[in-house]
Amino acid sequence: MTARKIIIDTDPGQDDAVAILLALASPEELEVLGITCVAGNVPLDLTTRNARIVCELANRPDMKIFAGCDRPLGRDLVTAEHVHGKTGLDGPVLPEPTMPLQDQHAVDYLIETLRAEPSGTVTLCPLGPLTNIAAALQRAPEIAGKIEQIVLMGGAYFEVGNITPTAEFNIYVDPEAARIVFGSGVPIVVLPLDATHKALVTTPRNDAFRALGTPVGTAVAAMTDFFERFDLAKYGSEGAPLHDPCVTAYLIAPHLFSGRHINVEIECDSALCRGMTVADWWGVTDRKPNALFIGDLDADHFFALLTDRLARLR
Repeated sequence: MTARKIIIDTDPGQDDAVAILLALASPEELEVLGITCVAGNVPLDLTTRNARIVCELANRPDMKIFAGCDRPLGRDLVTAEHVHGKTGLDGPVLPEPTMPLQDQHAVDYLIETLRAEPSGTVTLCPLGPLTNIAAALQRAPEIAGKIEQIVLMGGAYFEVGNITPTAEFNIYVDPEAARIVFGSGVPIVVLPLDATHKALVTTPRNDAFRALGTPVGTAVAAMTDFFERFDLAKYGSEGAPLHDPCVTAYLIAPHLFSGRHINVEIECDSALCRGMTVADWWGVTDRKPNALFIGDLDADHFFALLTDRLARLR
């Protein structure tokens, strides 16, 4: 089996960190060409720092990491330190990174890579606001035809919103970018809150990470220990949802997920509903389907996969 070529676009974030670790632990299925960073959970200087910390934790200082857009396309940046802590990666005590950032801008890297690779052979995996992806599509529209798929974490339908009553954070931060991406014609898979809120790190699941007895297992357990305080207070759930690793897990084991191919539009203009993913789950419009919108996952097998793969990183 040939590994699928992917580029991870991210704003780490504890759950982004776990998604990156899962990808780096799965070379049979995934070849990570590079990691592009965007401002989102925290500002860009911290997301690039955190991406390098995670790669060094996985003993992958060779990974190419690129700094991208430091603000949304046309809005002020909204961040989420109230969830992720002041660094975005609060929880574990990890050393400052020593590996370098690449000199090239992330948007230029995306365009150059997609132009160079054969059509339909690179999947983009956005884990944060879609600013970098949209900027690349705006600057070089022809790359849309080169992308195999965009598999992203963002949006919600039944779960509605987590940053406003109607919007999920990643889409809310840069709804104009999301509108560009969803209108691009590229095949899209959406891992929304409806699915990710079912990937709960319960105490036994977190104990399994810690029991790995490795630096990665210990760090991931500390990340989710920190991360869960927000969700426990907000939702009264059994633990923290691991949103972004659902993207990586979908690429490795899509049979663990189920959803519908539907139309998804992005609300940009309403002050009340900015960033809402208007998902036609019930097919009540004549709008053409443009995304596979995931609604459910097999949480037990998701965590079994995640724990097994994290155990590989030593």
